[in-house]
Amino acid sequence: MESPLSRSATSASTSTQLSERPTAAPSFPRPDAGVLDRPIQYVRGVGPVRAKLLTKAGIETLGDLLMYFPFRYEDQPPPQRIDTLLMDQPATVIGAVERARVGGYIKKPVINAVISDGTGDLKITWFNAPHMRDRLERGHILRVFGKVEAPEGIGQMTNPRVQWLDPDDDPKTWQHGKLIPVYRAIDKLASHVMQRLVDTALEDGLARLSEPLPSRLIKAHALPNRAKAIRTLHHPETLDETSPARRRLAYEELLFMQLAVGLRKRFVKTEGQAPKLHRTDAIDQRIRKRFPFKLTGAQEKSVNDICADLAQTRPMTRLLQGDVGSGKTVVALYAGLVAVANKTQCAILAPTEVLAAQHFASMDRYLEGSKVRRALLTGKTPKTERDKLFADVRAGRVDLIVGTHALLNDKVTFQRLGVVIVDEQHKFGVSQRASLKLKSQNGSKTNTPHYLVMTATPIPRTLSMTVFGDLDVSVIDELPPGRQRVHTAVVRSQDEQALWLELRERITAGDQIYIVYPLVEESDELDLKAATTEVARIANDCLPGARVGLMHGRLRKNDKQRVMADFAAHRTDVLVSTTVIEVGVDVPNATVMVVQHAERYGLSALHQLRGRVGRGAKASVCYLLSDSKGETAMQRLGILCETNDGFRIAEEDLKIRGPGELLGTRQHGLPEFRAANIVEDVDLLIQARNDAADIIRKDPRLAAKEHAALRAELSRRFRERLAFIDVG
Repeated sequence: MESPLSRSATSASTSTQLSERPTAAPSFPRPDAGVLDRPIQYVRGVGPVRAKLLTKAGIETLGDLLMYFPFRYEDQPPPQRIDTLLMDQPATVIGAVERARVGGYIKKPVINAVISDGTGDLKITWFNAPHMRDRLERGHILRVFGKVEAPEGIGQMTNPRVQWLDPDDDPKTWQHGKLIPVYRAIDKLASHVMQRLVDTALEDGLARLSEPLPSRLIKAHALPNRAKAIRTLHHPETLDETSPARRRLAYEELLFMQLAVGLRKRFVKTEGQAPKLHRTDAIDQRIRKRFPFKLTGAQEKSVNDICADLAQTRPMTRLLQGDVGSGKTVVALYAGLVAVANKTQCAILAPTEVLAAQHFASMDRYLEGSKVRRALLTGKTPKTERDKLFADVRAGRVDLIVGTHALLNDKVTFQRLGVVIVDEQHKFGVSQRASLKLKSQNGSKTNTPHYLVMTATPIPRTLSMTVFGDLDVSVIDELPPGRQRVHTAVVRSQDEQALWLELRERITAGDQIYIVYPLVEESDELDLKAATTEVARIANDCLPGARVGLMHGRLRKNDKQRVMADFAAHRTDVLVSTTVIEVGVDVPNATVMVVQHAERYGLSALHQLRGRVGRGAKASVCYLLSDSKGETAMQRLGILCETNDGFRIAEEDLKIRGPGELLGTRQHGLPEFRAANIVEDVDLLIQARNDAADIIRKDPRLAAKEHAALRAELSRRFRERLAFIDVG
C-alpha cells in the first residue's frame, strides 16, 4: 500500500523546496456528510447573514452549534401568581396570552402582549424582537421570567425570557423552578437568539448523534453517552448534572486531540525517511572550537538528544525549549554544523527580520574564518542579490541559510537539505508552519529533513502536550555563567519622576536603557502612550543630554539595522521601542528595561522583554510602569516581581489568559476546546493521552471494528485542521 506521504516521481531532481505542500497526516476515509456536517447557513433560523457571523466565531456546521455550550445558568424560581408579584423583584409567571399586537417601526417592532393566570393580568413588552411577531397568539401558554415593573401602575415585564408550554402536558410539571442556559452573544446575535439556534440544532441533530467512543472506554471511565451529555449541558435539571456531562465531553475532545498528534508522531517516525547525520569525535571537536566558552550541562544534554535523533533515518521532530538567554542559538548552530559536516544544508527560519539578522550576526561571528558558506535572506533582500542566492542554494553553494518568511518562496530549493530549524514556531500561521514539513524527491523514495523547533516562551506542560504534542522535548533549564538575575519592580505615576532621576544616574555611569511602548503611534481608540510621540519627550524632558534612538516595526530594514547597530556600539544610550525587541536583541551593556503600560502585556511577553537585560556582568533591573487599579492586573505584575522562573510565569499566564492568547494560537491553528479546560483538566488530559497511546499502539490505522466510529469522527472533527495535525 502506498504511503500517504509518497507521490509519483515526476523528476529525478533531489532538490528540496521549503514551500512544497507538507507531508500528509495519516488519512482516513471521510464519513458521509450527515446532519452534523450540514453547513451552518442551512440550519433553520440561520441564513447567509447570520452564517457569516457564526462562521467567524468558529461555528461552521450544525455539529459545531451543538457544541456551543452556555457559559452560565439562570436559576429561575418556581412560578407564582400574578396577584402576589412584588415590584422590582425577578419572578416566574405562567399565563395564557389574552391579546398581542405589534407597534413601533417595521424593522424594529415593539411587541406588546398581555397574559393572565386568573388572578390578574401582566403586560409583556419585547423591544427589537421581530422573531416574536408571528409567535404570539391568543390562548398560547407562556412561562416568562423577568423583573417586575409598574411604569403605569400596571404590572409589566420587559424583554423577559419566555418558554412556550404545551397545553396537553400535565400542569403539575410546570410548577417547579428551572435552570435556564445563558449563551454568550456572538456579534449581533444576542444571547436569546443563540439559545433559539442551539435549541433548533438539538431538535434536528441530537437524535442523529452517534457514539464515537469505544464501549470499553465509556465503561472504564463511567462516562455518560454523548447525546445525553450534550443535552444535559444545554438543559440540565440541576447543576450537579452538569459536572459528569462536561467531563465526558472534555475527555472526548482531549482524546481526539491526543489521537491526532499521536498518529502524526507515529507516522513521521515510521514512514518518514531522513538522511543519517553522524557526529564523530572529529566533527564534535571542530564545532566546539567555534565557541569561546564551555557549554552548560543543559546545553550538553540538549546537544546529545539532538545528535541521537540526527543519527537516525526517521526525521527528528524535536522542541528545544529554553528561557530567555539560556543559549538555544548555540545548540541550534551545533545541530546545523553537524548537518553541514555531513555534506547537507541547514535552513534556519525566524519570524522577524530583526531576529533573523540577530541569529545570522551571532552565527557569523562564531563561524568567522571557517569554510561554512552562509547567507541571510529576508523579504527586503535586493532582487539581484536574491536571485543569485536562490541559484547558490539550489546548486549547494550555500551550506547554512538564515531567513524570514522569504525562505518559503517557491524559488527557494535546496540541493540536499538536512536540518530545518524554526525559531518561535508559534508565531507562524498554520499554512506557513505546514510548509516547513519539507520533502525532497530521490527516485521513488521520499526524504524529509530533520526538524528542530526552538522557543524562548516557556511552554507549560499541559500546553506542550497539545500544541507541540507530536514533538520530543529538550529543555535548557540553566543560564550560562555570568548571566544576572533581573530585579523587577512596579512603578506608579507618582514615583515616575524618581525613576527618571535614577535613569540619568545610570546613563552617567555608562549603562544603556530600553524603554518600551505598546504602540508605534497614538490612537484615538486607545488612551496609551506611543513610541513615536514619546521619544522627543524622553530626549528633551526626561533624560536631557542622553543619546536617544527610536526602533519600531514600521522602519525600513536599513533604518532598523542602523538603529540597532548604533545601540549595540553604544553610540546611543537609550532605545525607545515597541516590542520588536522582544526576542533576539543582545546588548550586554543594556542594564535597564522600562515597560510603559505594563498591564497591557501578557506575563510571558513581559518576561521576554525583561530578558533583553541582564545579559552582561552588571546587575540589571526591569521597571514595570502601570497605574492600573485592577486587582488582577497588579497580582499578575506581582508574579514577575517575585520570580524569574519562566515556567512558573507561563503557567500563571496560561491560567489567566488561556492557550490561544499565550501562544498566539487563536489565529494559528490550535483547535478551540468547547468543554475541556487544559488548565483544570490535567488529569483528563493525561488519561486521554494514555488511552490514545494505547489505541495507537494496538491499532495504528484504527482499522479494528471497535474503532470505526472513532476513525470516522477523527476525520470529521479535523476536516479543516489537517495542517494542524501535520505540523503540531
